[in-house]
Amino acid sequence: MQADFEGFPAGLFRFLKDLSNNNNREWFNENKERYLKTVSTPVCDFVVAMAPKLGKLANCYIADPRPHGGSMFRIYRDARFSKDKRPYKEHVGCHFRHEAGKDAHAPGFYVHIEVNKVLFGGGIWMPPNSVLYKIRDAIVENPDKWKRIKNSRSVNARTNGISGDGLKRAPRGYDEDHVHIEDIKRKTYFAMTEVNLKMAKSPEFIKEVVKTFRAISPMMAFITEALDLPYQRL
Repeated sequence: MQADFEGFPAGLFRFLKDLSNNNNREWFNENKERYLKTVSTPVCDFVVAMAPKLGKLANCYIADPRPHGGSMFRIYRDARFSKDKRPYKEHVGCHFRHEAGKDAHAPGFYVHIEVNKVLFGGGIWMPPNSVLYKIRDAIVENPDKWKRIKNSRSVNARTNGISGDGLKRAPRGYDEDHVHIEDIKRKTYFAMTEVNLKMAKSPEFIKEVVKTFRAISPMMAFITEALDLPYQRL
């Protein structure tokens, strides 16, 4: 693994395209070495390069370069309870989750790579109700602070704003007329940006990721502190 990151190789995107046309175990096993060389290794190199940068930004969030159990999501799908029985994901993801988190539902910074799309940003995805209520309560208790974060130039210049799927009605116990009711309804909170493949293959990619992570840091800190967790240790 290397600390310098020159961008994702074209072979990564070719592999994902081929996988989408051959999503079966026989093909994947025949191309396992190709996967390791063109996907797993460069993604782990990216995580290594991100570690010191993330440490300066939010050192309670972890960049773990292990290909199994680290920041990179497994390529294998859990199809046990799904009608879609394809065994492999047709995208690659990195989740730099909080040190207190153990799964994809923990707050984290995220990078998502598809054949024709690359996204990155952060937030918290479908956390349990006990976590959601803490975030909702923090919004209710700090409406002005949340407003400043939502309306900040940095967040809106680098991303499409704070979004995420929500309930149709206000959750029980919350004022339907609250100024931030649409955010209180949310079940997921995230802010993401998208870049073209040329940028993703460039040495400039990691700089763009860091700029976006920095821009959404106030939102990430708000969510983290709402959960009674530290964001940045001195």
